[in-house]
Amino acid sequence: MNNPSQPRPAYISHALLLDLLALQLPTLIQMASEDKIISWLCRLTVITAFFFIGFIIGWFARPTTVNHGHASKSFLHDFLDEMQAENIKHHLRKLTRLPHLAGSQQNLDLAKQIRAEWMEFGLDSVELVPYDVLLSYPNKTNPNYISIVDHLGNEIFNTSLAEPVPEGYEDVTDIVPPYSAFSAKGQPEDELVYVNYGRTEDFFKLERELGINCSGKIIIARYGKIFRGNKVKNAMLVGAKGIVLFSDPADYCADGVEPYPNGWNLPGGGAQRGNVLNLNGAGDPLTPGYPAKEYTYRSSLEDAVGLPKIPVHPIGYHDAVHLLQHMGGPLPPDNWKGALNISYRIGPGFMDGLNQNKVRMNIHTNNQVTRIYNVIGWIRGAVEPDRYVILGGHRDAWVFGGIDPVSGAAVVHESVRAAGKLMKKGWRPRRTLIFASWDAEEFGLLGSTEWAEDHARVLQERAVAYINADSAIEGMYTLRVDCTPSLHTLVYDITKKVSSPEEGEEGMTLYQSWHKRDNSTERDAPWISKLGSGSDFEAYFIRLGIASGRARYTKNRKTERYSSYPVYHSVYETYEIVERFYDPSFRRLEAVARVRGGLIFSLADSPVLPLDCVEYAMSLTKYANSIYQLALKHPAAMEQYSVSFDSLFSAVENFTVAARDFHQRLDQLDTSNALAVRMVNDQLMYLERAFTDPLGLPGRPFYRHIIFAPSSHNKYAGESFPGIYDALFDIENAVDPQKAWDEVKRQISIAAFTVNTAAETLKPVVS
Repeated sequence: MNNPSQPRPAYISHALLLDLLALQLPTLIQMASEDKIISWLCRLTVITAFFFIGFIIGWFARPTTVNHGHASKSFLHDFLDEMQAENIKHHLRKLTRLPHLAGSQQNLDLAKQIRAEWMEFGLDSVELVPYDVLLSYPNKTNPNYISIVDHLGNEIFNTSLAEPVPEGYEDVTDIVPPYSAFSAKGQPEDELVYVNYGRTEDFFKLERELGINCSGKIIIARYGKIFRGNKVKNAMLVGAKGIVLFSDPADYCADGVEPYPNGWNLPGGGAQRGNVLNLNGAGDPLTPGYPAKEYTYRSSLEDAVGLPKIPVHPIGYHDAVHLLQHMGGPLPPDNWKGALNISYRIGPGFMDGLNQNKVRMNIHTNNQVTRIYNVIGWIRGAVEPDRYVILGGHRDAWVFGGIDPVSGAAVVHESVRAAGKLMKKGWRPRRTLIFASWDAEEFGLLGSTEWAEDHARVLQERAVAYINADSAIEGMYTLRVDCTPSLHTLVYDITKKVSSPEEGEEGMTLYQSWHKRDNSTERDAPWISKLGSGSDFEAYFIRLGIASGRARYTKNRKTERYSSYPVYHSVYETYEIVERFYDPSFRRLEAVARVRGGLIFSLADSPVLPLDCVEYAMSLTKYANSIYQLALKHPAAMEQYSVSFDSLFSAVENFTVAARDFHQRLDQLDTSNALAVRMVNDQLMYLERAFTDPLGLPGRPFYRHIIFAPSSHNKYAGESFPGIYDALFDIENAVDPQKAWDEVKRQISIAAFTVNTAAETLKPVVS
């Protein structure tokens, strides 16, 4: 029986026409009038013509054949070669001409420009996707600053209200002054205490060894080592009234390099903007866990997630000298001293003669719900359109964003252009490619998180991988890759297809250059790091369990000890700092573009997904041994409370066997069997999901990955087996040791269960 929902053929055969005519002949013979015969023939001719036209339309409207298999391998080389340094240079210049803060008209204009150009490049569709999220801005009529006041309350020193604007940008308006987004309002006044980096261990030293109480004080911490939001959280935990953050030359100036514009170091008047939230993956503070759409219920500001309760403000090191140079109290440990010509005394308060002076914070920042816009572009997959590979990076910047994020946004732009070129040659990916220009990343990863929340069900069913495209360069030494272990092999394969961008390394691959400059201590291969957080992959990897990775050019991590890159989040992140210093030839950015592009191409176009479960098994073995060694620092307690890691090691061994067996079956796979290929691809795709726990980590329900999550004490750093790690942290000082070690045992059992269930997903579907 024919399916009535299927379209019928738009043509009629000659035989059928003759049969119809034969059936009608007796009737014709009986017709007395010649006019009737002519009328009937005319009708038959018209019917035949309609059928013929339908056939022609149906023939030419049929789907065209899409190149796959061996042809796709040549398309990969075409795709990589299509991405060119000169184009990336053009994109970077174009996208950094004006400030484009999230929520601003300039950032919306940039979103519309990107949408129009992506359509011109040839994407199937591009849309602007709005969300209404909580953002934070300085009060234009009542600026933020820090002051030293005398015993009468008179201000005897005030910090700068703005950074000196770099040459060539003097006439640019809407440059937001340095501020800490989401700071609480207030004008607290008290003695000052220097707390080094404001890390958990720094406060332990102050309280336990130096006997200094920060409660009720204003504290000052230098930027670096950990996420600024963790510094603020630590300040609140010790009862501080407010916190001042400054960039010390020891952390934001490289040796032998001049300050910008003569070099790439941070000038003394430069300051680091940034949000000071502690969201732990929640997204918009007013709509945690749900997309911030017009109809979404919003909590009050008092009940918002992650907002600091104390004022926070950033300053440059020239201003920091005035606050720190007359500090009293004890001298600090040597490793607390920065590079300023001061003693770095801890306080509290100032020296004799100035001990009646106090520090006052004047913070008037406003929080307000504001509309943001993601740009989402699609290339529909030819064979598996319901499988998604995502390349996403943010667009919003604190000012011009020359490095963060536009070096990455320019690379995404070039990737889209190159994909469009290939489509004009007849290529279409096997799976669907999604390109994303996220908004409001700087305000807590809001644009990417809201879109992930909006499409969580679909993404968990269909997303193969997420490749992050934040800043593409932060140094001038070699490649840096952070990714899930299943992507390691693919990363190595792609970098062997990309040329080294370094002078003197002509004929060398990027893999060879990277291997030479940053070899792993554990294997004969380049070093690959774990994913932490602080960028837009967070919701996709740590909440939804989608295989993720990121690549960028970086500094020498062994010798260049400064934090991040010196002009981070300052007005000096311009096009010129990249063009003059970081990448004059733009070949480093070209190399990063080809790595990111090669990853998404291979993930979208390979018949069998290029994910490696054996690499995951090797990493699990390493991470289990590491967390066990951490616990072994407390051998007596482990024995006293009967703490064993046997279940975790057994689970890792089970996973190792399952991964090995899976890849042995994969080697025997009949790739002509579409159903068999789809089945193994689903096992590979869903493996990362198997490592997530719907209940999340303790106190962090939106961090659901049991193997990887940001450290509770530094959002930027990734920890393996984070539940166990957090349970062990400072356990020797636990108020209730029995309860603390019981939590360690509980977390070991959760990890063991999770690894065992992940191993189950790799077993044959029919056994």
